[in-house]
Amino acid sequence: MTVNMTKGQAISLEKQDGGSLSAVRMGLGWKAAPRRGLFGSRTREIDLDASAVLFADKQPVDVVFFRHLVSDDGSVRHTGDNLVGGAGQGGDDEAIVVDLARVPVHIDQIIFTVNSFTGQTFQEVQNAFCRLVDETNGQELARYTLDGGGEYTAQIMAKVHRSGSGWTMTALGVPARGRTFQDLVPTILPVL
Repeated sequence: MTVNMTKGQAISLEKQDGGSLSAVRMGLGWKAAPRRGLFGSRTREIDLDASAVLFADKQPVDVVFFRHLVSDDGSVRHTGDNLVGGAGQGGDDEAIVVDLARVPVHIDQIIFTVNSFTGQTFQEVQNAFCRLVDETNGQELARYTLDGGGEYTAQIMAKVHRSGSGWTMTALGVPARGRTFQDLVPTILPVL
């Protein structure tokens, strides 16, 4: 059963039978919003990019994004860059898979971000979402709508962090400005 998350809401990544999830996929989907012009409505391609920044004791130690598709330890993998979006209502345009069992013990948080590489604001995006999926069976566990349509070009979507012997996901939805994950680090630090 999917949990429709709100900003700040957290969910445990333990299975209902008490076991822990072994691998999860953070999916990102979006569509370009139609814009009214002199000759009717039209859309412009929008390149959103999903990234995962791995932290150890509040220090960034690795990142997975369209130019570095696999973490140095192999536990986090980006499935590839989508330059135009289009799924927007169901499927993922970009995804990052995390093998929770392989994440090194010193990594305590993984922050997921989305940014508009081409610089459009979220006012030009519609039906944007991130979702967490159990990678072993494809079941959607949680969905967070990236709505608001603000004058920002990025968002700190969510974090997966250690909680006791397991993991928890927290929806963040923090608006930011930046074309790459490097631009977002100052906005990420307060949510660690």
